Amino acid sequence: MYGVCGCCGALRPRYKRLVDNIFPEDPEDGLVKTNMEKLTFYALSAPEKLDRIGAYLSERLIRDVSRHRYGYVCIAMEALDQLLMACHCQSINLFVESFLKMVAKLLESEKPNLQILGTNSFVKFANIEEDTPSYHRSYDFFVSRFSEMCHSSHDDLEIRTKIRMSGIKGLQGVVRKTVNDELQANIWDPQHMDKIVPSLLFNLQHVEEAESRSPSPLQATEKEKESPTELAERCLRELLGRAAYGNIKNAITPVLIHLDNHSLWEPKIFATRCFRIIMYSIQPQHSHLVIQQLLGHLDANSKSAATVRAGIVEVLSEAAVIAASGSVGPTVLEVFNTLLRQLRLSIDYALTGSYNCITGVSTKIIKEHEERMFQEAVIKTIGSFASTLPTYQQSEVMAFIMNKVPLPSSQQSIEAGKAGENRNRLTQIMLLKSLLQVSVGFQCSNMLTALPSAFLDRLLSAALMEDAEIRLFVLEILISFIDRHDNRQKFSTISTISDISVLKLKVEKCSRQDTVFMKKHSQQLFRHIYLICKEESNIQAHYEALYSMLVLISIELANEEVVVDLIRLVLAVQEIAQINEDNLTAYNRCALFALGAAYLNLISQLITVPTFCQHIHEVIQMRQKEAPYLLPEDVFVERPRLSKSLDRLGPEVFFWQSKISEVLGGSGYNSDRLSTPYVPQLTDEDRLSKRKSIGETISLQVEVESRNSPEREQRAPAEEITYETLKKAIVDSVAVEEQERERRRQVVEKFQKAPFEEIAAHCGARATLLQSKLNQIFEITIRPPPSPSGTITAAYGQPQNHSIPVYEMKFPDLCVY
Repeated sequence: MYGVCGCCGALRPRYKRLVDNIFPEDPEDGLVKTNMEKLTFYALSAPEKLDRIGAYLSERLIRDVSRHRYGYVCIAMEALDQLLMACHCQSINLFVESFLKMVAKLLESEKPNLQILGTNSFVKFANIEEDTPSYHRSYDFFVSRFSEMCHSSHDDLEIRTKIRMSGIKGLQGVVRKTVNDELQANIWDPQHMDKIVPSLLFNLQHVEEAESRSPSPLQATEKEKESPTELAERCLRELLGRAAYGNIKNAITPVLIHLDNHSLWEPKIFATRCFRIIMYSIQPQHSHLVIQQLLGHLDANSKSAATVRAGIVEVLSEAAVIAASGSVGPTVLEVFNTLLRQLRLSIDYALTGSYNCITGVSTKIIKEHEERMFQEAVIKTIGSFASTLPTYQQSEVMAFIMNKVPLPSSQQSIEAGKAGENRNRLTQIMLLKSLLQVSVGFQCSNMLTALPSAFLDRLLSAALMEDAEIRLFVLEILISFIDRHDNRQKFSTISTISDISVLKLKVEKCSRQDTVFMKKHSQQLFRHIYLICKEESNIQAHYEALYSMLVLISIELANEEVVVDLIRLVLAVQEIAQINEDNLTAYNRCALFALGAAYLNLISQLITVPTFCQHIHEVIQMRQKEAPYLLPEDVFVERPRLSKSLDRLGPEVFFWQSKISEVLGGSGYNSDRLSTPYVPQLTDEDRLSKRKSIGETISLQVEVESRNSPEREQRAPAEEITYETLKKAIVDSVAVEEQERERRRQVVEKFQKAPFEEIAAHCGARATLLQSKLNQIFEITIRPPPSPSGTITAAYGQPQNHSIPVYEMKFPDLCVY
């Protein structure tokens, strides 16, 4: 009976008659609006009938699609849209099921117009906020179908563009519908993200020819401005902006896979663009998650081509700069550890020519210049990362990098053999380059904090290496630390300028912390400057760096005592060139003379003592007349003019220590200290380094007066050594006293704070050394003095008394528990 009644229009259910009435006889007339209003009112009045209305509309639409009556299909979808917009009741879920079934039917059609129509209806539905969630609704089909539409390859360019844009809009609708509802399907699952993200990236990557020929954005119409690329970018930004902490990984992993599969790391332009979008779209506090995934991807591609690894590192660098306002995560040192590990691997690849460093068998050809490009990219990225960190973390990073540098003083990190030496050298250079990148962006007003003792000791150890490039890096790193007011560029070229006021140097009074730093480390710094000056492999860049170092110390860290020591140091450097015990070349000797002239010219104008300035100016004028090859203007040029008759120079072209001591002593400077020639001390560091006969180079201190000094004829006889002179020498050695006081404080602090087990272990380790020291003390106390006078000349020319009473002896540390 029900089927029979259905055939008669008057006996059909009211909701069916209302639905039938919205369709006109001619589909071109469109939806019958008055009847549509009646249907809407009926649906609002009887919401329990809504699911039946939806089912009937769905039945009609499926029939019209199969009969190719597309006009009625459009009318049915328009009716569905209006009902969805009007009805927000608890029973809408069943109606939505019919609606989604109809949309799916349209999307399955091969007709582009029906696909676009279905997508538009779905987008309208996605913008509706439902009162009650659905527990069983699935969007898997829509994700797959919209992703497929994003990859449309229709022959007609215009239709292809429309289909792709519809697919992107559909994905955007799915995301909006599901992302904020925990009861909906989890759109962040990998099965969905692996379809959505590559579809968006495909449209970001694919720029149509029509777009490239389009006019400028200002001339384009609103319709022309909309393109799959722009729409995909907007959708990707929206997707990433909604990502919570736990969803970032699932969203980024498909990006990395897409870039791998399509070889998009090598040009790195698209990869950089993608991660710019990602870093600016996600919440700032999640930035470190993206960086960690990139680092993990770099490790996973450690045996990929150098161009691929370089692309990943370049993207890392860009991401680090953008993440500066956020955070690079709690494991900062792990980031640098990964980069340094990749740097070391690249060095091994370049040396062995294989990605398998153990067996040496590799199917890929390694190009050395590509590995070098990758290494430079890693170094640049290390600098980018470090620039985003606070000062205290930058200090930790620099100490971390410095501890990785293989040095002779740390035998465990030095490899033997020719291959080991090459690997050590390349590693040293690359790590020091990385350290320089970090130090350039480092700003710290307190030098004690910027250069702690352990860090400075290791850094200066590298300055004693034979390799000229390594020494230059050490100097540049030190300069970047000391130059806190950007003065370096103002005197980058060495010259004897007559008026330094044109340089507009920023000079500030030395702070208390800087004074303490110089008391603690000045002799160590001066000693290494002196030894670097003696190197025959120095080139112009080394002398420019040495000049910058001396001037920056004078500007940034100098008090009266430091200025005196700097002048003594430069006069000792002049003596190196004059005596030439190391058989330096003519260029090296002229360069040292020129370096001394340029520095003394500048320091004389800084301390503004007229008689000192006059002496310096007279010597420079004399050199200009008789020996221009001793001035920087003739030495530090592309074709230096040198002289081989440097051993026959007259005394008038030298700076005289006695004269400088006299003129500065009259202005309140310590004339006794000025008249004492500077000689560095021999340390254990020299014996550990690979420098040739470094111990012999410091044997100058055996004789206080040099036999070849230009002042030899005019010097007074040696002063008689008395108790008063010894006492005065001890009082003058302020720096040594400061070091001794600091050492004693550290020993006391160790015994106060360290646990008993640590103290006992330390004492046990030094048992052998302690016993030998005690044996020496007992021999001294028992044996008579070896000479009638009771004194001998030590290795540095200092008189020492061997018959010392026991109560005046200095016992070694940890001698008594």
